[in-house]
Amino acid sequence: MENQSNFDFITQKISELLHIVNELEERFPERKFTLDGHLFGSLGEKIAEYYYGISLSKTGTKTFDGIIDGIEVQIKITQSESVDINDIPQHLLVLFLHKKDGVVYEVYNGPCDWLKNCKRTKNGWYTRSLVSLSKEDKLVSSDKRLKENYYIQKWNPSIRNK
Repeated sequence: MENQSNFDFITQKISELLHIVNELEERFPERKFTLDGHLFGSLGEKIAEYYYGISLSKTGTKTFDGIIDGIEVQIKITQSESVDINDIPQHLLVLFLHKKDGVVYEVYNGPCDWLKNCKRTKNGWYTRSLVSLSKEDKLVSSDKRLKENYYIQKWNPSIRNK
């Protein structure tokens, strides 16, 4: 992302999308309208590019979404309480978007060797709760983390989308 105005534009559009989602959920309380899929993933990648300076790869690159300092990074963003990881990336960055105020939090920022010891689901994914990722994150030394260009708050289990 080239500059602050592009980031401001994205955060404004996220706020508008979240406002629309909230209106839909108020009108139709029996249905959840989450921002999922390519739209949400691409927004997460652009947010990570801004905060960390990651050079994004072409859409559809297997296992990673961008590179910084020679490190291949898989970027995940969620509004739920877990993320699905397809392959074991060199580095994993998990972000959480609070749907009421649009604040983005860092959940996990580090290498993923520990993921090799985890079982895959029947679908072939590694599903990890944000709580477990947050615990793993506390074990990552500062020299193994991506350095942020701008301050990003850490997620904690009290932050939920309910």
